Amino acid sequence: MAANLTLLTTNLTTIFASQIVSLENVLGELTLVVRDIDLLEVLARLRDDPDLRFEQLIDLCGVDYCTYGGEICEGGAYLKSDIASDAYPSRFAVVYHLLSLTHNIRLRVRVFAEDDDLPVLSSVVSIWPCANWYEREAFDLYGIVFTDHPDLRRLLTDYGFVGNPFRKDFPLSGHVEMRYDPEQQRVIYQPVSIEPRELVPRIIREEHYGGLK
Repeated sequence: MAANLTLLTTNLTTIFASQIVSLENVLGELTLVVRDIDLLEVLARLRDDPDLRFEQLIDLCGVDYCTYGGEICEGGAYLKSDIASDAYPSRFAVVYHLLSLTHNIRLRVRVFAEDDDLPVLSSVVSIWPCANWYEREAFDLYGIVFTDHPDLRRLLTDYGFVGNPFRKDFPLSGHVEMRYDPEQQRVIYQPVSIEPRELVPRIIREEHYGGLK
C-alpha cells in the first residue's frame, strides 16, 4: 500500500502540477485540494487517466469550517496544535471520496467554495451520476448550490424547512417545530417550545492528551 501511495503521489504531482493547491499524506491517506475553477477538469482526469482510474465516487459531503479553531465555536474538541485561524481559505467545502478499482487505492479531494454567503460549486453528476443525491444532501444540509445539477431540491428536510441544519450557526433546537393539530386536522408549524441548549461542551485539550499523538 505504501508503494501505491508513493506512485499515486508522483502521478498526481506530475499530471496536475499547476492545479494542485495542496497534497497531503496523513495516516496513509492522501488528500488533494484543488481550486473550484479546476474542479470538473481535475475530477474527469482522475476518472479517465489510465494512471489514475478513479472509477467510483464513494461519497460526497459538505463541510462547514465556520469558526474552526476559534474560541467562540460551540461544541467539538480540538487539539491545540490543530487550531489555526487561517487553516482554511473559505467557510464551505465539498469533499469527494474516490476509489480506483483498477489500482486498489483511495483518494480524498477537497474543494472550497469561494463565496461564504452563497457557496456555489459545479455539479459532478456528469462525471459520476451517483453524485445526484449526494449533492442534493449537501444542498439541503449546508446550502451549497451545485450548478448544472439536473434536479437540485431538498432531500432530507421538509418542503417548507427554513435554513440548513448542518451549518454551525444553525441552532440545535431549530427555528420551528411541527405537530398535527386535531382541530385543524392538518400539520402546523409553530415556534420552538424547548429551551435552546448546548449538548456538547467546548473542549480544548492539551497535546498528547491521554497518550494521543
